[in-house]
Amino acid sequence: MHPVLSTVLKRLMLGVLTLFMVSVVIFCAVSMLPGDFGQAVLGQSATEDAVEAFRQELGLDRPAALRYLDWIGALATGDLGTSFSGRSSSGIDRSRPVAELVAPRLANTLFLASVTAAIAVPLALFLGITSALWRNSLYDRLASAGTLVTISFPEFFVAYILILFLGTLWALFPSLAAVEPEMALGERLYKSVLPALTLTLVIVAHMMRMTRAAIISLLASPHIEMARLAGESPRRVILRHALPNAWAPIATVIAFNLAYLVVGVVVVEVVFVYPGVGQLMVDAVSSRDIPVVQACALIFAAAYILLNLLADVIGIITNPRLLHPK
Repeated sequence: MHPVLSTVLKRLMLGVLTLFMVSVVIFCAVSMLPGDFGQAVLGQSATEDAVEAFRQELGLDRPAALRYLDWIGALATGDLGTSFSGRSSSGIDRSRPVAELVAPRLANTLFLASVTAAIAVPLALFLGITSALWRNSLYDRLASAGTLVTISFPEFFVAYILILFLGTLWALFPSLAAVEPEMALGERLYKSVLPALTLTLVIVAHMMRMTRAAIISLLASPHIEMARLAGESPRRVILRHALPNAWAPIATVIAFNLAYLVVGVVVVEVVFVYPGVGQLMVDAVSSRDIPVVQACALIFAAAYILLNLLADVIGIITNPRLLHPK
């Protein structure tokens, strides 16, 4: 078997094992949430008999190991379970499948992440490459200082600053991103400006600095030094020798930062009350809706692991030692 194929298969197997371990952590963490799930779902007015019947109906009185195996078995068939919300102490059951709750929210989160990536990736690559090429110049110092300041602030702080200036003092954009499925694309984009801008500022800062470091490291490589010693012009060195070999580390940087973007939407969605998976998970934690919490957490974990695997695969298939083994 070719070394590249075998290495990629090993990474994929490691990703599956990692996702399995993460599922165990998610299940244990949700199980350790304080309070009684039955009481939290049915409300304070529920009697002890109703709470006990509710727990028995959902299998909450069973050992944790058996409940985990049931959950994993259902996931293997594509069943995310049934939400606890909609149940009441009066016996009325209006609960919905978790997939129906998650699907529209996931579409909103992917929309926000796509808009952010479409803006952040080209901008970060431009700033990172130009800063590396004009290293130690005034432009490089200003770009590095600006991104360092942005990185120093957490996402929620950046979000509140944007709300203050662009949503309150100068009411250019709505402070609450209340998007709905029937909205036109233009209106959806308009309402998503502030959360997308918040994520863009954070992602651009991380990606720009990582891209700059990757390009600087590449420019210091022996083949670039040989090209310079051979008398080739700086423009030819960059265009012919540096940039064609830089796409692999740049693609890895993009994949890692997109993974960070998927996880970072949680805080931003809560601040702007954006109807995405992150907001759904926070609401589900508050209401002790176990199936929804587990499904949302597993979606975030799977996306993060998948994008990190993509970064690893890109690095592997572009490794000359693996592509051309002796």
